[in-house]
Amino acid sequence: MHGDLSAPARRRALECLSRFGERLHDMHASSVRAAGTNALRKARDSKAFGEEAKQALGHPIEVISGIEEARLIYVGVINSLPRNDGLRLVLDIGGGSTEVILGQADKPKALESLQMGCVAMTETYFRGGVISGDNFTQARFAARLKLRPVKAFFRDTFDIDAIGTSGTIIATETVARELGIIESNDLTPAAVEQLIERVLKFCHIDELSLPGLAERRAQVWPGGLAILAELLSVLRVSKLKISDGALREGLLYDHLGRLQREDARQISVRAMARRFNVDEAQAGRVAQTAADLLRQCAGQWRMSSQLAAQIIEWAARMHEIGLDISHDDFQRHGAYIVENADMPGFPRVEQKILAFLIANQRRQIDVNKSEILPHAWRTSALHLAMLLRLAVLLNRSRSTQELPQIRLAVGDDFLALEFPAGWLEANPLTVADLDRERDFLRQIGYELSAS
Repeated sequence: MHGDLSAPARRRALECLSRFGERLHDMHASSVRAAGTNALRKARDSKAFGEEAKQALGHPIEVISGIEEARLIYVGVINSLPRNDGLRLVLDIGGGSTEVILGQADKPKALESLQMGCVAMTETYFRGGVISGDNFTQARFAARLKLRPVKAFFRDTFDIDAIGTSGTIIATETVARELGIIESNDLTPAAVEQLIERVLKFCHIDELSLPGLAERRAQVWPGGLAILAELLSVLRVSKLKISDGALREGLLYDHLGRLQREDARQISVRAMARRFNVDEAQAGRVAQTAADLLRQCAGQWRMSSQLAAQIIEWAARMHEIGLDISHDDFQRHGAYIVENADMPGFPRVEQKILAFLIANQRRQIDVNKSEILPHAWRTSALHLAMLLRLAVLLNRSRSTQELPQIRLAVGDDFLALEFPAGWLEANPLTVADLDRERDFLRQIGYELSAS
């Protein structure tokens, strides 16, 4: 409630992750993706917990934004149902947030993550576990207020295939079917209202017991029911189909997309570049130079992972997005946009790394900004930033003529560039830029030489 992960919850989570870590180790799993949602988004100590969680699991935890969670839920749903090229409205009630997505075929059109979930709603409006009509009224009114600013985006037409998924909604459908309130797997507003009436026959959550309702689910079900009732009412849903696919399946299909098809992150980078009118030819030149430099030092600086190569390419493709706002300090504007924008496919950590590179592409390097990054990425992010700086510098003339072959050698505290004979003498402005860059790098403990 106050943004802290309680000690018992922290302990349970780490014990669970350790068990998964052991299983993954025994399986020799090399391609693992783990995501953190609302609890970690809101926790004040999520950074420290993330480091502990990584040690327990053996793999990093991606803390994804609410919008990214909504996108992944939609991916999971559409891949778990027969293909439909029409409009689809997807609803997912989680513990701390509720995701609402309107899409057509496999493309989401509107995504929203609302700060209301079954756990938070139950704790707030059914305090002490007390069940009453007044508590339901207050909870429903709160849900209605949350939906009011966004409802217009999701009531596109009456001809919408509405789909519900995840714990609260699936449990509600199960209980309604067990009680004979519904015969098919579709939920209706009337069925939800009947279930609320059934719940009101109990005075306390600890007494709540209905066919098909698990004991643990019962502890947070009243708050979830209040949210679901208002979702169906406000969004004018007459019939809600049920899908077993949700975030977990979305992560799997999205991960397969990264491996086999086009990466959603690549699409986001292109969209961002177009939105801010980036000079694609110049961005491509910088990306090519950065890739060439990285290939030459990846082994020495231990940056041979595919993600390192992707990060520097994406940073290069977006390094000038801040120019669309202002030429003064455009690198700071660009970094702010990348760190705070909704970029489908990107976990928060990757956006922070990209923002670090873009912020430090020129002028003085702010090493302190790396403190917001995971420990495992701080040195690599600084090295990538230095390579991006050199790539930007070497292409500053914006010439369409290809650069010559440039050799790069690196060490723990130096970078050495070697140019073809006579090239530096023919390019005095680049020499001047390299001299200034030498001073900037010296301030952070690196020596730059060019010959």
